[in-house]
Parts: sequence; structure tokens; C-alpha cells
Amino acid sequence: MPFANNQGVRIHYEVEGKGPPLVLQHGFSDSLQTWYELGYVDGLKSDYRLILVDARGHGASDKPHEPEAYKPESNAADVVAVLTDLGIPRAHFFGYSMGGWIAFAMAQYAFEHVHSLVIGGGNPTPTAKPDAFLEALRQRGAAAIPDLWGVPLRPSLKTRLLANDAQALIAYRIQRLASPGFAEILPRMTMPCLVFAGESDPVYPANKEFVARMPHARFFSLPGLNHPEAFFRSDLVLPHVTEFLRVVNQ
Repeated sequence: MPFANNQGVRIHYEVEGKGPPLVLQHGFSDSLQTWYELGYVDGLKSDYRLILVDARGHGASDKPHEPEAYKPESNAADVVAVLTDLGIPRAHFFGYSMGGWIAFAMAQYAFEHVHSLVIGGGNPTPTAKPDAFLEALRQRGAAAIPDLWGVPLRPSLKTRLLANDAQALIAYRIQRLASPGFAEILPRMTMPCLVFAGESDPVYPANKEFVARMPHARFFSLPGLNHPEAFFRSDLVLPHVTEFLRVVNQ
């Protein structure tokens, strides 16, 4: 099981396939395993060298319990540490939900390591208060997570959600609430960007607004789908992603 080290925090990653490097970054309370289960790895590994990363606090990566450990610049540095471990100076980056938040962090703190960004269900603005996830985690711990996803879950995913370190996730949510967000950097995000969201996702209106402020971004929507459903439907997402990356790599 490979790990990169970022100032004493071990970051777990996996590598699949061959071709231009593409980082896959999962959402909050999830892990890199879901990229495999939903078909993203099989759909991309024939054309790309996939670098799947467990974000700090998640999966097999280390799980600090201090909120200051989850500043977005640390998330970006974790990805850079993985790329450095692999000898990769620059990569495409595909992040969903929290992974989209980390995509904005990459644009701000590790611009020179980013070739293009795919941002699904992401939002550059701070988390709204009160934070339902934070309150539920404080009250019920990891047992609250499957219900918060709000959709039917595969048994394997539900098992992983219940195995989360609730204190690490609470620390992340506290830090996220304190973050000023990334709205100011949108006009400076000059790399090619593809943004998408389900039309029933609460972040959908904000996605349509912020993508207009990004110089080289385009947006697609997934009608009738909410936040997790848009990620689950790899059959709908992958055609857009593969075409975007094909054009970027020309």
C-alpha cells in the first residue's frame, strides 16, 4: 500500500493505468475505493495514468484530529506530495464534492502542478452555517453519515462510511467553516476547466454562476440528479470527462 509523506502526515494513494497523469480525488467521508466501484477507474485507465488519493482524514490516510490540519493548503500539499513521490511534475485533476474544493485549493496553492481541472459538485464558497454534517457527526458520530448521503447506498460503501473516524471528519468540517473560500481566484484560474453538477444538487445554482467567472471553463448539468446521484452516474459523467481531456491533450 503506497503512501506519500507531507510533513509527517501519511497520504495513501493508488495508481492504475498508463498515459497522461490524472488525479482522482473523492468527496467528504468517502475514499478512493468508490472510484473503482462506480466504474471510473475502468473507464479511464486505458488512456490515463490514474492517481487515486485518499484525502487526509479519510480512507487509509492519516487522520489528524486538529482542525488546523485540514486547511485547504494542506490538502493541496498532500496531492503535490503524492505527485512528487511518483516523479510527476504536473497532472490533470478530477475532484468531486470535497474533491472539487481541493481542486480550487490546487488552483490557488499548487497552480504549477495542474494541467486541467474537472470539478463535480464543488463550490468555491464557504460551507453554509449551520453545518448539518458537523452537527450530526457531533451528535451521532460516523453512524450519522449514511443517512446524510440521503440516497440508497451499496453495502460496501455504507460499510466504509460507518468506519470513518468521526473526530477527524469533525475537525475537517470545523476548518471548512472557518475557510474564506476561493471566490477571489476564479478569474485567475486560466487552466482548462470542466464543471458539472446535478440539477437537483443545492450547489447547482452556484456552479452555473461561478463558472462564468472562470476564463476557460465549461459546464454541463445532469437533469434530475442530486449531489451523490450525479457522482454515482459514471455512465453519464465519463463521456463528458473523456471528451474534455481528449481535447485538452491534443
